Amino acid sequence: MNKALLQQDVQSFIKENAGLDISKLLLKGSPFKKVTASELATQITARKKAEKKLPTWYSSSNIIYPPGLNLEQTSSEVTARYKAQLIKGESLIDLTGGLGIDSFFLAEKFEQLTHCEKDSSLSEIATHNFKELGAKNITTVTGDSLEFLRSSTNKFDWIYIDPARRDDYGGKIFLLEQCTPNVPLNLNLFFEKAQRILIKTSPLLDLKAGLGELEQVKEIHIVAVDNDVKELIWLLEPGTTGKVRLKTTNFRKHDIQEFEADFSKLTIEPVLNEPGTFLYEPNAAIMKSGLFGELSLQTGTAKLHANSHLYTSNSLFDFPGRRFKIVDVLPYNRKLLKKDPRLKKANITTRNFPKSVEAIRKELKIEDGGTVYAFFTTNLHNEKVVLLCEKV
Repeated sequence: MNKALLQQDVQSFIKENAGLDISKLLLKGSPFKKVTASELATQITARKKAEKKLPTWYSSSNIIYPPGLNLEQTSSEVTARYKAQLIKGESLIDLTGGLGIDSFFLAEKFEQLTHCEKDSSLSEIATHNFKELGAKNITTVTGDSLEFLRSSTNKFDWIYIDPARRDDYGGKIFLLEQCTPNVPLNLNLFFEKAQRILIKTSPLLDLKAGLGELEQVKEIHIVAVDNDVKELIWLLEPGTTGKVRLKTTNFRKHDIQEFEADFSKLTIEPVLNEPGTFLYEPNAAIMKSGLFGELSLQTGTAKLHANSHLYTSNSLFDFPGRRFKIVDVLPYNRKLLKKDPRLKKANITTRNFPKSVEAIRKELKIEDGGTVYAFFTTNLHNEKVVLLCEKV
């Protein structure tokens, strides 16, 4: 970490040049002797990304940012705060500390937190930022966290781990046994050193595959932000047998959508029905959960088709997703649809339909946007239909 970045004139330059063309900066060079243009570019670019992802860091003074990939891989402030709501205790060790976003918020729920990071540069940056942010109960350790854990005589209330999901060539991987460190291989060590374990994994990890690799899973949390699944959180507790609780959360701009059920409810068959007065589209966290039948039962809605993942009802209900009023139901007939003036401009969604949105737009010459929402789907009679809707 270049401490010259903390000089007042350098910090002012970084803040005042948020909109600077980075390519021009790199060509022109740095106005400071002890700070390179590349270092300035890294700080300006990272700080701009942090404005929405890490507002606490963005609004604080003398924060140092790491290279882009480290910032890309770290949790957002929204998801870090969510994890901090799940657990508490006297001590926690973060085995994959990184930039320290999760550690910072988890530390608010613990008397003492140990942050481990093998990258010395990243560890130094995290240590500096913790001091600037006033996190006095975090101890940083530079080195291999597994070696530290094995040699430590301490036992912890919780272990938190976010295994790296890239191979030696930078490619993304998703099975837990392929990540670093290998969580399934080291579970016995983790349970020897801690009472409970919290694991963050890729949103692309298959839930059943994860359960097959892990042991004593008590809860699985599917966390989405603005309808984009960001991470899966696995809570492991010794003595857990039988039921696994599956919880979904979707953070939106003005509210939070939550839904939960036992993992065993995945096998429940959904109620099917013809399109009613209202149409519902589940959020991304629900789609990841696979709780389609249970969703139908808990919300009082029916699916249009077993594989369409669109729901309907005649009365308006609360629902973890988007809600629409159905204006018309049309058969999928290209000639008739081309002549329908309501489809000159529309927002198109496909569910269980053989053609893509792009293909439909080209085929029917439909412009994007407007107030009409057209859902191209399949009904319970296996007929291709188009539902014209307006937002509730």
